[in-house]
Amino acid sequence: MEEYFSRQIKLWGLEAQQSLQKKHIAIIGCGGLGCSLAIALGSSGIGKITLIDFDEVGVHNIHRQIGFRIGDEGQKKCEVLKNLIISRCPFVEVEAINGSFDDFVSQNKSLKVNLILDATDNLPTRAKIDNYAKNNNISWIYGSVEEFHGQVCFFEKASFESVFSVKERIPNGIACPIVMQIGSFQANLALKYLAGFPVKKDFLYYIFFNNDGEFTLQKFNLPI
Repeated sequence: MEEYFSRQIKLWGLEAQQSLQKKHIAIIGCGGLGCSLAIALGSSGIGKITLIDFDEVGVHNIHRQIGFRIGDEGQKKCEVLKNLIISRCPFVEVEAINGSFDDFVSQNKSLKVNLILDATDNLPTRAKIDNYAKNNNISWIYGSVEEFHGQVCFFEKASFESVFSVKERIPNGIACPIVMQIGSFQANLALKYLAGFPVKKDFLYYIFFNNDGEFTLQKFNLPI
């Protein structure tokens, strides 16, 4: 294990690396963000990862959902992603749950996790994740992407529904690089938090190209 994680151990020491083995996270959604999150965090030494998703791989997914390849069409996303994580890192336990977040909650299952990561693609489900997380005293990291821009927030006390208008909508087109970038941003926040480093909470990051083509970051404190 020390050889596998040698670069991370140089970053934060063996004790912090070993502490990650005691952590359990849940990734809700195994699409574009979920693939990037699973690959990044599944290779970082977190002890257990629970993947929740109801969908199957389609050929239209593959260009931006980097955990899948041609030939995976028709297979359950959570199972394909589980096998990929295990093949890349022998130090992680992966649980794949085939179903929606609503299905999971309605079956009265309880997530005994240290952190929830949102990799869904709709606002109502994110609102449900927020309610579930607060009812169970769990922090969660929100991420969304559309076109060339995206948003990330580590939610702890702020209410998701006080910030966003929760309604069904069909997103516009999405470019692959922004999906990977937002997923990596979420994964960085998660890893720092799980390893015991300070993370700014209830703070929204908005990443976009402005009208001049400049890549820009705006930050907003959220009301508690």
